[in-house]
Amino acid sequence: MSRSTDEAHLPGLRQPVAANDGLDAPFWEGTKDHELKVQQCDDCGTHQWGPEWMCHSCNSLAVSWVTIEPVGEIYSWQRPHHPVHSALSDRGPYIIVLIELPHASGIRMVGNLLGDPMQTIEIGAPVSAVFEDRQGDPNFTLVQWEIAD
Repeated sequence: MSRSTDEAHLPGLRQPVAANDGLDAPFWEGTKDHELKVQQCDDCGTHQWGPEWMCHSCNSLAVSWVTIEPVGEIYSWQRPHHPVHSALSDRGPYIIVLIELPHASGIRMVGNLLGDPMQTIEIGAPVSAVFEDRQGDPNFTLVQWEIAD
């Protein structure tokens, strides 16, 4: 799923762009195409997140970026009522989720859960990614999560 918003990036927050070394650039390029990309070892086949120059499992340097299905399960969550950054002072409460991707070696990603911030959350609930296009300088796409139907 995708959505577009004219909401500008909040002042004071870091722009979500690739790191200076370019290691995570394929992830951000994928989000712009509404694809969820992670690394996969060419030797042992293990997926990994966050990005590294070598495989977390076998230490191979042969690591590629692959597109995976943007669905997973809630592994853990929290509901901050007092945002951790002043730019988010009027945004609480909200829900942060740790998503497990069972079809991608069980790797986990952190993100926001869309919807009612007071909704009931169940560990193991299925979720799907929402690619949220943001207009600004630069334009970027965030990966958010929502409970799957």
